[in-house]
Amino acid sequence: MPDESLDEPPGAVERFRPTSGRIAGGLAVLLAVAIVVVSLVRPGDVTAPVTAGAVLAGVLAWAAMLRPRVSASAETLFLTNMLETVEIPLAAVDELVIRQVLVVRAGERTFRSPAVGRKLRKVLGVGRPRQLFMPGMAETTADELGAAGDLPQHATMVDYADHVEGRLRDLAEEARTRRGVRRYSDQALALAERVRRRPAWLEIGALVVAAAAFVLTLVV
Repeated sequence: MPDESLDEPPGAVERFRPTSGRIAGGLAVLLAVAIVVVSLVRPGDVTAPVTAGAVLAGVLAWAAMLRPRVSASAETLFLTNMLETVEIPLAAVDELVIRQVLVVRAGERTFRSPAVGRKLRKVLGVGRPRQLFMPGMAETTADELGAAGDLPQHATMVDYADHVEGRLRDLAEEARTRRGVRRYSDQALALAERVRRRPAWLEIGALVVAAAAFVLTLVV
């Protein structure tokens, strides 16, 4: 019988750095803050709609570009997205792949995270070097078959998305092994029913207030 308990064993949460959006999102938030500061210091120089629009844009940039992230404990995969955090039992994960976004299938549902992804040209296989190492190895692992000058056609590094994909698959496999659960089994399907969605109430509230304020500045 598979282990039905979902209690977390002791252990740290492993966090994976986002692959895109951080620079653009940070710049957008800084620009929004700068506009708000100028509007407060010199009220006559910035109109109310511009200030309210900057606040709305800043909140959107934070929620859409800076908030998304992926992390995992020994038992649970956490997908922190724009307006919610999805908690997926790792033993319930049937399929996992990283394309332009991370796609996870658990039971009859599919979940996505924009925090980790590949550029379109890599998804299409354009100019992608041949991978020489297993996905679980570090991002900057160098080619150990010889010096770059000796074997230039083999010199490569493991892509970070490959590392994350391989690591998450390993964690899911380890969780299934501990619980005695096979992919696509009834037990995996039952575990998939325990997926939890936690709304990001702070971001949702900030977006509602900022959007309402922006609309009011336009009509008043």
